[in-house]
Amino acid sequence: MNDLRLAVRQAWYINKAFIRNPAALFFTLVFPLMFLVIFTVIFGNGHIQVGPGKTVLVSTFYVPAIAAFSVINACYTNIAISLSGSRDTGALKRIHGSPLPVWAYMAARILHAVAMAIVLVVICAAFGAAFYGATLPTNTLPSFLLTLVVGAAVFSALGVAMTAVIPNADAAPAVVNATILPLLFISNIFIPLENPSGWIDVVGKVFPIRHFADAMIGSFLGLSGSGLHVNDFLVMGAWGIGALFFGVRFFRWEPRT
Repeated sequence: MNDLRLAVRQAWYINKAFIRNPAALFFTLVFPLMFLVIFTVIFGNGHIQVGPGKTVLVSTFYVPAIAAFSVINACYTNIAISLSGSRDTGALKRIHGSPLPVWAYMAARILHAVAMAIVLVVICAAFGAAFYGATLPTNTLPSFLLTLVVGAAVFSALGVAMTAVIPNADAAPAVVNATILPLLFISNIFIPLENPSGWIDVVGKVFPIRHFADAMIGSFLGLSGSGLHVNDFLVMGAWGIGALFFGVRFFRWEPRT
């Protein structure tokens, strides 16, 4: 069996193990919808400005915003925490010593994360259309799908790289949440940024979360012609390449001492 088939088979095993964990499956799929409902209840369903001369319903805004959060949660948070746990239990060390190529295992973990991200985005879009009357993208659908794939790849690379910073599995949730939660509030995801103050705008645009959220929202709502946000892609790509090199250099298969 060639390496590519091994990677696909490993991804299939990871998906089966995830599906056979009902609690993890349920809360992974429902968690983003909880945020979607909570924020639309808190902020109502009035109109907000999302671009020059363009306003949309709050519920319509939160569909792509929470979809972006779903991708980040599936690809960054879950990968960083699960890999740290597998490393501390010795599972990664055993896999590293097995005939399975290491790249095939990592590709399988990323394929699983991307698949979950796509499922979560579909659920958010369907829920928003069914219960909030959110309009789904048509003309900008290719740009939206491309943004989804690029974002999933970038945050998967960041999740792998973050394991090099996490000292142990017990600290993983705290470290990961500390690096992601504050940025979610200043990156046009949890709170619509109609007229952000200077420092919030500058700090938010340094990190890839703001650019991913802007690209997802812009392509979903059709704020520009094709919906393709090239500048946001460039920033996300720079973070993804940096995370790839950092992960290759510092990722460890054995527990850290």
